[in-house]
Amino acid sequence: MKFGGIRFVLCISLLILVPTVPVLAAENAHLLIDASKPGAKIDRNLFGQFAENLGHGLYEGIWVGPDSPIPNTRGIRNDVVTALRALKVPNVRWPGGCFADQYHWRKGIGPAEKRPATLNSAWGGVVDTNSFGTDEFMDFMQQIGSQPYVSVNVGSGTPQEASEWLEYMTAAQPTTLAKERAANGHPDPYKVGFMGIGNESWDCGGNMTAEYYLSQLKIYSRFVDNDNSSQQGPSHMLKIAVGPGFPETEWTETIMKAWQHHHWSWDFDGLSLHWYTVPNGWPPSTPSTGFGVEDYTKTLNSTLLMDEFLRKQEAVMDKYDAKKKVALVVDEWGAWHAPLPGTNKDFLVQQNSLRDAILASLNLNIFARHADRVRMANIAQMVNVLQAMILTDKEKMVVTPTYYVFKMYVPFQDATFIPVDFDPGSLHRDGVTLPRIDALAAKDVTGTLWIEITNLDPEKPVEIDAAIAGTAFKSAKGETLTASAVDSVNTFAAPNTVVPKPISAIVKNGKLALTVEPKSVTVLSLEP
Repeated sequence: MKFGGIRFVLCISLLILVPTVPVLAAENAHLLIDASKPGAKIDRNLFGQFAENLGHGLYEGIWVGPDSPIPNTRGIRNDVVTALRALKVPNVRWPGGCFADQYHWRKGIGPAEKRPATLNSAWGGVVDTNSFGTDEFMDFMQQIGSQPYVSVNVGSGTPQEASEWLEYMTAAQPTTLAKERAANGHPDPYKVGFMGIGNESWDCGGNMTAEYYLSQLKIYSRFVDNDNSSQQGPSHMLKIAVGPGFPETEWTETIMKAWQHHHWSWDFDGLSLHWYTVPNGWPPSTPSTGFGVEDYTKTLNSTLLMDEFLRKQEAVMDKYDAKKKVALVVDEWGAWHAPLPGTNKDFLVQQNSLRDAILASLNLNIFARHADRVRMANIAQMVNVLQAMILTDKEKMVVTPTYYVFKMYVPFQDATFIPVDFDPGSLHRDGVTLPRIDALAAKDVTGTLWIEITNLDPEKPVEIDAAIAGTAFKSAKGETLTASAVDSVNTFAAPNTVVPKPISAIVKNGKLALTVEPKSVTVLSLEP
């Protein structure tokens, strides 16, 4: 049986004693990895983040203000910046999300005391002081070393408003807007790596038809541009069109068919796609704490649908873009669970468990296998919202199991995909059939081979033996992320419940042998 182009052999092997659980027979998996057959580049932008003005994602999560007793640099939390720098975050999408199509950028620039207070009608109807705006976001990007991915307002804005926003951010010549930016403390133009032309225009972004959105896309693409002369040519700002948030392909068909013969005056570089893991349907009802193996398997089974969703959209894109010039951009993805009891339901607060870490690894592996077309993605969201990297509460901060997955995957950024051949086997639980393991391999720019293995089995370890061709290595080192239960979480009181730990492997005659624990994510490097 094939899964993701990989073949894998299962058999019963020796007994292994696993602490705190009964003695269980380990499964045996054989991997064939051929480093002489490189695939597509795993674009570092696949590991992007998303920071919407939603709940405590920005305010309190990233922004506390310069007068806060919480240590900060120009109002941005130092602890959050330090944590994010370790992830080498390639890009951050802001200000939304649904919030983007009600955001008017002028309300978020200039002296803080003169900025108008507005209502965030997209998320809870709370008052937004607009103290975190364009210049604060760009400061945040510089502090964490990331590229801005700004979403312009197509729903309630105008092409002129969006064009002037880009001029404010990127113009180097002494235009009135460039002078205004300089007066606000930023004489040099910003670099904007990506621009999203609307958000979910088929729903919260205006409930548009594909044909109507296409008419707006042409206008915004033509008149909203980057004026930073240093971003011309290969480093130009990439424009991202709204794509689907549903399995049907009609929207993609409409946009890509028009793109195939597009006029010189309009163009785009990527088509967005939104797909959340919501195993019980909308509204999300799966608990993020206190769940058992049944919810674990059902959630992972649901998240694996990402592969099928991508294939359907890619088939349409290939029909009109055989050379794959247009990237598929999964700029909203992740686990969407029920709000934590006692929280504002519109703030989308949920815990982040070992289950979510495994869910993240499965999605990142799927993206890597589609790397020839999927070249950018943004998990939802960065801090305090949905499947967050970081949780904060006043001065306290804790990183989540998903954070550690992203940190373990840093070596895969811009690495070259290497095919792995294996059969994932089958795991049958509570009426659900899952692959027992998943795996990914890639070679970085230094020539180091990296291997990732996800063991989905909540109870049984797997003994791995891997034959490695096309490269020589003498040793292997790595780490694994697991915990005592599928619902294990990191809390402010117990921040180290789910953290990576070193793992050993045996290397002999070009082969690799190790045991991966149940419900775990493991990353290894093979040293020459």
